[in-house]
Amino acid sequence: MKGKLGVYLSKIENESGEFEILQLFESSLDTVHPDQGEIPIKLLGFGEISIVFEILTPELKGLAFKRLPLFESEAQVTRHIKAYHEYYTLLTEKVGLVIPEQKSAWVYMNDEHTKIALYCIQKKIPAENVVSSMLSSISAEKLKPIVALILQEFKKIWQYNRNNTEMIEIGLDGQISNWAYFKTPTGNHIEYLDTSTPLFRKDGEEAMEVALFLKSAPSFLQWMLKSLATEVVERYYNLRDVFIDLIANFYKEQRSDLIPALISQINEFILEKIPELEISPISEEEVVKYYKHDKFIWQLYLGLRRFDRFLKTKILRKKYDFYLPEKIKR
Repeated sequence: MKGKLGVYLSKIENESGEFEILQLFESSLDTVHPDQGEIPIKLLGFGEISIVFEILTPELKGLAFKRLPLFESEAQVTRHIKAYHEYYTLLTEKVGLVIPEQKSAWVYMNDEHTKIALYCIQKKIPAENVVSSMLSSISAEKLKPIVALILQEFKKIWQYNRNNTEMIEIGLDGQISNWAYFKTPTGNHIEYLDTSTPLFRKDGEEAMEVALFLKSAPSFLQWMLKSLATEVVERYYNLRDVFIDLIANFYKEQRSDLIPALISQINEFILEKIPELEISPISEEEVVKYYKHDKFIWQLYLGLRRFDRFLKTKILRKKYDFYLPEKIKR
């Protein structure tokens, strides 16, 4: 792989194709305090199950690593890696999105080789360019041109879905934290950041194994949550739902004051820029309903996971494999 990213990774790749420094990181990882292991890291962000971090060594500074501890076999992780890179190719080459250069590596999490953590790797984006980090002080007026660029990226994807003859359908997690905004002498542009969940279908079949994302759920609940996982994934293929999810993010980001202007901008975009998709206007009432439902689901889910972590770590004295944020403002 060419470029800075490829050079960095070649320095830590050993003869077997594994990444030695990540194996050491994994073996010393405390998922409660991930920044207190043997490998010095800086936490850059987190999700419901994953952490994003920078390894603070001279060779690796400037890269962002996202840990996905979801896999049980080489076949499983290989399938996901293939989909991860194909999703990147679809979005960049077929659709025209700009995405930071990416790579992947996986390591075993135990001596029995029955657990695998995948690391999705990108060039680190400066925090000040990540759109969600701008929201604490941005005005509606300054946000509007940034959102306009994001909406154009949405349009590209759903135009591709409408026009391609390859029986490919692309979805997108368009939440505000997945975008970076850059001002340059030649013009401002937007970049999409998170391809770790490869949302695309071929002939109606998901490229990724959706059930993997239930792995972080307590084992006694996984069978009950299958329909919920399908529902959550399905929303990323429906552009209207993607719009609503984007708007609802502003409650989570503590900027509900920006929502009326955002709804107005998106409804205008629907009417003027994508009338052929026949999407009905979005109301604030349905955004509130969506947000409350989503908030309830995730709070319940995280509460059950905290109980599961307590059982595994305090009662059974086992390691809990997943990162679990103590509190997420919603």
